Amino acid sequence: MKFSLRRPRSPLMIALFLSFVLLFGLFMGWISGHVISDDNAFRSLTDNIFQEEVSGSMLTLHYSLAYPEKKQISRPSPSLGTISADMDRTYQKYEQYLQKLKGFSASQLNRENQITRDMLLLYYQTQLSSRDYPLLDEPLSPSLGIQAQLPVLLAEYAFYEDQDIADYLNLLTSIKPYFQSLLAYERQKSEAGYFMSDTTLNRILEQCSAFIKDPKNNYMLDVFSRKLTAYGRFSKKEQTKLINCHKKILLTGVIPAYQELMTGLSELKNSGSTSRGLKHFEGGTEYYRYLLQSQTGCYLSVEKIQQRLAAQLSEDMDTVQKMLKEQPSLLPKLTKGVEFNDFKPKSALQYLGRAMQKDFPLLSTTDYEVRYVHKSMEDFLSPAFYLTPPLDTGSPNVIYINRANSHSNLELFTTLSHEGFPGHLYQTVFFGRTQPADIRYLITSGGYVEGWATYVESYGYQYAASLLTDKAASDLTALMWKNRCINLCIYSLLDTGIHYQGWNQTAALRFLQVFGIRDTKIAGEIYQYIVETPCNYLKYYLGYLNFLDLKKKQQEKSGSSFDIREFHRKVLTIGPVQFPVLEKYMQ
Repeated sequence: MKFSLRRPRSPLMIALFLSFVLLFGLFMGWISGHVISDDNAFRSLTDNIFQEEVSGSMLTLHYSLAYPEKKQISRPSPSLGTISADMDRTYQKYEQYLQKLKGFSASQLNRENQITRDMLLLYYQTQLSSRDYPLLDEPLSPSLGIQAQLPVLLAEYAFYEDQDIADYLNLLTSIKPYFQSLLAYERQKSEAGYFMSDTTLNRILEQCSAFIKDPKNNYMLDVFSRKLTAYGRFSKKEQTKLINCHKKILLTGVIPAYQELMTGLSELKNSGSTSRGLKHFEGGTEYYRYLLQSQTGCYLSVEKIQQRLAAQLSEDMDTVQKMLKEQPSLLPKLTKGVEFNDFKPKSALQYLGRAMQKDFPLLSTTDYEVRYVHKSMEDFLSPAFYLTPPLDTGSPNVIYINRANSHSNLELFTTLSHEGFPGHLYQTVFFGRTQPADIRYLITSGGYVEGWATYVESYGYQYAASLLTDKAASDLTALMWKNRCINLCIYSLLDTGIHYQGWNQTAALRFLQVFGIRDTKIAGEIYQYIVETPCNYLKYYLGYLNFLDLKKKQQEKSGSSFDIREFHRKVLTIGPVQFPVLEKYMQ
């Protein structure tokens, strides 16, 4: 029997209560008209979209939020999910998002919400354009495929709380069913005539084989042990228990899952065709247009993109020819490479942070650190990369350097300008301090992100000149930047030739020979990489060109009053959106 304290209500109390109800009703009416505005309702919608999308995957949630519970977001089942050609539910969800977004009039929203609305509308419309080509996606590839990226994603899985360790271990146990769904998908591709070439398959099998080569000394064992020690909240006995549990899961679950994947893929050998671009597959041309839009954030026709690439290539090659004609001594220096004395990555980042202040808006003190890729992971990772922190912590901001890659000090310096200042780290932190809606962290534009980092590399080369003792340092670094641009442009043009025009390897080799790339082995590697990763080079280079063109337009519009720092501030404040949206709000 429950007891409660109740007192009879007096007529006065009842009258006061009724008065309160009346006043509350009037207050809520005022609230709905003044406070619950279109802007608030729109922000509520995007928060709901963010919550739904981010919680759909444990990996996505973890890399987005360190403490999801603080945002009232429940952790999903720690599973990698499944891969399927049946995306109807996903596309229905996207259609629902579009209808809700279209329900808001842009004129009734503030500028920030207008940008978010336009960006999301274009994003979901673009995603829906791929719905007729479910078997043209390829989750596997030697370099960017899930089988190559998954160990890295799991190795970098941060431990903020005890639950993160439990989630990580459960994710490992879900690799087997995930790979089984992947195999089922690849079998569908094979039956429909969309399976990869034997050349690509062999490269994937080789990569998987390298990962499981020495199971008892697999790098994930050492990485987990180091992370557990750094976490520092378990006794030695508890750590040992967790380490043994992790080792057991790796040896009895993860390694066999990779072996099963390899066996299943090997059974599909000879069911694909020779290495060729998307043009040769049914629906491939349309799918390539979708990839261009989704990967680069550019919505020009392929023909116009090719024209823009060709024009820039011609301009840059003319510039290089003139420079070498005036200073022939630059060529051997370009070939030989350039080194700095007493070069250290952290001091290079500090120098870049100071040097960029004349061209980019000031960013108050930013904490960051330089880490080196664990030796056991050197073969699997790029020369350097910036690891974006969770949006709810904004830290740590970490730039990883791979010491296994042989690059000159100058190459590493300019790479740090791409990854650090004024590249990825700077752009991420600057935009984060504008306090954007959470959905803006989750849905971005790869063309903007990588295009910006490539665009600011040109400044990295300029800043490097003052550190060189060579009398022609400015000209030399300018030449080196132009050389990099020419290479990226050639590969981007080759991408459109292979995937949109259907060039075979012979045609690709002839194209590369025009530009002096005559080594058939090197040319063959370039061709194969582009076949396996359509639009990847374009994401960087076409993105860069869009920033270049946008700057030119703003210069022509502003004339002598053009301010480069103000231009960059506007770009950074709008944030990572597709280029039609960026151009619209730069006006």
